Amino acid sequence: MISARELRKSYGKTEALRGVGFEVGHGELFGIIGPDGAGKTTLFRVLATLILADSGSARVDGLDVVADYEEIRKRIGYMPGRFSLYQDLTVEENLEFFATVFDVDVDANYGLISDIYERLAPFKNRRAGALSGGMKQKLALSCALIHKPTVLFLDEPTTGVDPVSRKEFWEMLKRLKAAGVTILVSTPYMDEAALCDRVALMQGGRFLDIDTPAGIVANYRHELWAIRARRMSRLLGDLRAQPETLSCFAFGDAHHLAAKPGALSPESLVRRLKSLGHEDVAVERLQPGIEDCFLDLSAADGRTR
Repeated sequence: MISARELRKSYGKTEALRGVGFEVGHGELFGIIGPDGAGKTTLFRVLATLILADSGSARVDGLDVVADYEEIRKRIGYMPGRFSLYQDLTVEENLEFFATVFDVDVDANYGLISDIYERLAPFKNRRAGALSGGMKQKLALSCALIHKPTVLFLDEPTTGVDPVSRKEFWEMLKRLKAAGVTILVSTPYMDEAALCDRVALMQGGRFLDIDTPAGIVANYRHELWAIRARRMSRLLGDLRAQPETLSCFAFGDAHHLAAKPGALSPESLVRRLKSLGHEDVAVERLQPGIEDCFLDLSAADGRTR
């Protein structure tokens, strides 16, 4: 349903896309995970026919994004990262407007959005600009779906939304996937990667890895340790200076240290840190998460440039 080959796009001296290539199958929920500035929005705009790539090619639902852009726009739903509906129109007026743009009838196509719009129905006469973040998100998704698209592009749809609304939104995506809609979603939240069929980890305009969430974690080849002590800021510098350390990053109330398998003895590390003046040192073996894998791949990518 979506394919890209060697997509490149630059803004002046900044390379937003550096040879991006991937494929998304019919009915797949595919996530692009990466921080701000990774190139996610540029990629979405190319695929949604809003901007042209400098080079490379892409197809959506079997159509070329350059030659067939008019037909593609009839077949896709696009929800940009920033709320872009008409804030002075009511909920109902926004939905009617987008249905008119696509020359469809709201009642005829209501089935696809019914479970989403039902939560908005009590506020149908409220102006869109006065809605909460979660309600704006549901309205934007309803408007993107009203013409029954075959492919849905969602660019960071849960950024800035409360945890309950985030959970509800992903439940809605699962139902849309079950209805046969192909979904490409981007997010900076690593925990959302586990909710996708496959994910691409993106940094600096390129994909670091593409796999199932379980596959990405399974490819992590280091031992991972959570380390705590009384003075965490100083501890981070001392851990990074250890000869066994491949990488070390702050994670919540602990530092996650990666080392080659068998290279680190927790007991010797505790003694070494105590000799450096650290108190209440605790070392715990961890199973890696998506964020650990992303940081490891990012560090390796930086070393090979």
